[in-house]
Amino acid sequence: MITKWDMADNIKTPEDVIIYLSTALEEGEPSDVINVIGAIARSKGMTKLAKEVGVSREALYTSLSEKGNPSFITIFNLLRSMGIVLQAQKISAPIHAQTAVIPAMA
Repeated sequence: MITKWDMADNIKTPEDVIIYLSTALEEGEPSDVINVIGAIARSKGMTKLAKEVGVSREALYTSLSEKGNPSFITIFNLLRSMGIVLQAQKISAPIHAQTAVIPAMA
């Protein structure tokens, strides 16, 4: 029998969290980052995290789903509640975004 693989089942230590999230941030697309954050959240318990972030469990599942589009504040608060902070770091070569340029920034 083939079972569905869930990344959340493989996130067991704080080091696992950092490895998965760092890899997604460095090499992935925005959707990959959201998928990893969702897996980390599932590994820690969505109900508990939803309460800490101040959203319903269903809203958290929806925002972290493949069709979800969580706000930055939701991601920021979720990461903080999991003991994770984002840090800015200069990269050696610019990575060109594959998304449209924001007119105000052009």
